[in-house]
Amino acid sequence: MAIITISRGSYSKGKEIAEKVAQRLGYKCVAREVVIDSAREFNIPEVKLVRAIHDAPSILDQFTYGKEKFIAYFQTALLKSLQRDNIVYHGLAGHFFLKGISHVLKIRIISDMADRVRLEMARENISRQEAESVLTKDDAERRKWSLSLYGIDTADPSLYDLVIHIRKLGVDSAVDLICRTAELENFRTTFESQKAMDDLVLASEVKAVLIEVKPDIQVFVRDANVILGGSALLLHEPALVNEVERIARQIPGVKSVSIRSNHLVDWTD
Repeated sequence: MAIITISRGSYSKGKEIAEKVAQRLGYKCVAREVVIDSAREFNIPEVKLVRAIHDAPSILDQFTYGKEKFIAYFQTALLKSLQRDNIVYHGLAGHFFLKGISHVLKIRIISDMADRVRLEMARENISRQEAESVLTKDDAERRKWSLSLYGIDTADPSLYDLVIHIRKLGVDSAVDLICRTAELENFRTTFESQKAMDDLVLASEVKAVLIEVKPDIQVFVRDANVILGGSALLLHEPALVNEVERIARQIPGVKSVSIRSNHLVDWTD
């Protein structure tokens, strides 16, 4: 079984493909409800998160550590929803948050601008020029988001295992191709890959809980053992050290907690 992430632009039929892939494989299809879950769990108004996703990245600059908090809350909600795999996720930066997990199949759906323009014109009852303007702006904002928040360009093909041009293949053939690829041994969940996923989820939960106390703290987890990294100054603040340790230890699943300054932490060790 696998996790499938589908990255797509507007009017590229990515949502339709994701839903059909999930139906054929018997997987759950996940999209916007991740935003709703993150809003509910962290007591953030849903409208604020939805607006943050669709508006320019600068909106998050209006809040103290807005960018860091947005990433932490969204990542936690997303990863928790994907933890038990058998999932097709289409939406914001799924492939980015799942780096290093071998049972993730990362898909990018692309479509000709002319086809997208026709769909936009029909749906919104607007002129060709207006449709082109809307789509160009939407593409630019999506790219700006990924570059600003995650430092990646969603159009970079090296980020994906499979890039599908929808015009020639069509929806059904694309669905068939994705399903066949997902069944390959390369994307099967293993004990090791599930453990890596569990550690990734736990790290995101710890980060999301601690971000109000120490927004720039770094979190690394291996076998449920948590290492917290901060500036060297953190080690000279015993009250803060005790507080973040206490909070982290209360999170379900955490075995141990240690703190090191960033320059002492080897995150790959």
